[in-house]
Amino acid sequence: MPHPQVRPFRRTDRDQLTDLVNLHVAAVVPGVSVSVNTVLGDLERQPGEFITDPWVAERTTLVAEQREHVVAAAHLLRYRADAEVGAHYRDAAEINWFVYRPAASLWPDADLAADLLMRACLARFVRWNPRVRYADGSLPAPLLYGLPRNWPHIRALYERAGFRHTGDTEVILIARVADLPAAEPRPGVTAERTPGECGTRLTARAEGKSLGFIEIDTAPARPERHARAAGVADIGNLHIEPAQDGTGLEHWLLARAADWLRLCGVDRLVACEPAADRARLALLTGAGFSELTRTDRGWEHRPDGAQMPGR
Repeated sequence: MPHPQVRPFRRTDRDQLTDLVNLHVAAVVPGVSVSVNTVLGDLERQPGEFITDPWVAERTTLVAEQREHVVAAAHLLRYRADAEVGAHYRDAAEINWFVYRPAASLWPDADLAADLLMRACLARFVRWNPRVRYADGSLPAPLLYGLPRNWPHIRALYERAGFRHTGDTEVILIARVADLPAAEPRPGVTAERTPGECGTRLTARAEGKSLGFIEIDTAPARPERHARAAGVADIGNLHIEPAQDGTGLEHWLLARAADWLRLCGVDRLVACEPAADRARLALLTGAGFSELTRTDRGWEHRPDGAQMPGR
């Protein structure tokens, strides 16, 4: 079998690349996949990243090919070095995402292909000469950021190459809307529905005062980018005034949200919380959520001790 070859992405790779991306998406988020148009659009621009995307100075996508088949791919970003760029990203380079098929009988050289592609990524970093080098797993699909625990082959590759987890860990939870708390009477409290910062806001009010609110994003995938995420919504915000702690208002808001989601045809609700916030995790699991996965945010290249094999 010929050895894998690393080269720049070509538009004719689009279907194979999309299959590779969806292989990784499907291992994390149930029932979600992305279209060819979504993947191609992500290579050119990331409209959902409205703060950081304008800071990108250069983008490049590399693939590893074997027997005319794309077996690994990586998307790299170089950020500008001027004062308009946020300090964390200023003069930084990043592997925005990296995907490859785990080694199997059909692709016994998958790890070799991934290592060769990683070497090409690091060589591009050398050419760019950034201040700092990051890595992530931000595929163009809902809930794909950081490095999900469902991709142990990507984690092993990053660690072999000298990337280290330096950030936080978040828990991604999911619930069937049917399993959320049932609505219970709450005398004197009304639910007001308005546009919110991160979706539709349902605010609990009593005597003209806000007691807390929940925001539900029923379009976690941008519709024009054709991601298949029907039936999935995301908790954008859940805030309870301190005076309402322990009153069950969170469950009341979740019940109101569930009523609204059923009207929207949504049957699953997801939430993301810091792993360290045990109180919020306990609240959500007590309301019908279960852990879907964990994702580790913040990977930085620290080549001391890297163990990329010499092949």
